Amino acid sequence: MSEIDWQALSPLVAKVAREIASKWQIVEADDVKQEILLHAYSEKHVIAQYQEDPETLRKIFWNAGRRFAAKERAHLDLMDDQYFYTPEEVRGVMRSFIYTDDEVSQQIGKKDDLTRCVITDNITSARLDAQRALHRLNRDYQDAIMRTFVYGLPPENEKDRKRGYRAIDALAAEMNRNIRTGR
Repeated sequence: MSEIDWQALSPLVAKVAREIASKWQIVEADDVKQEILLHAYSEKHVIAQYQEDPETLRKIFWNAGRRFAAKERAHLDLMDDQYFYTPEEVRGVMRSFIYTDDEVSQQIGKKDDLTRCVITDNITSARLDAQRALHRLNRDYQDAIMRTFVYGLPPENEKDRKRGYRAIDALAAEMNRNIRTGR
């Protein structure tokens, strides 16, 4: 097993930690970085194999950081009895805007079976939260969200695609701000 150059890995770990902290506002970048490094140290035999492959290392670090953020989110949800929306969930909620309330109610519990349960019961409250928060975004973000995630139109270019995802991130932050602060 070759020796791991921890100094060389530090910038990549820090970058991944900042990305995770920006997507999961409930965690601090320094905490995520520490958890990633702890995971990397405990799995140093794997890290040593991929030390020259930054893309694979990034995936390993991303998964470790995301696991930590999810654990923190679950703990926060349990402790404060509040739900925290992720951008992925907000995208799904916005895609449900093309359905009527009756069509949405028919979807609740539809993916459940005897082997697994997909919780879809919060879709109604999530739609209400999204509708309320959407009006607090600027017009450009509102248009990007409606165009890409509600109407399902393909982005015109890469810049348009990124604008849509930035708008969803802003909407998720606004929805969570309303829930946590009651504003």
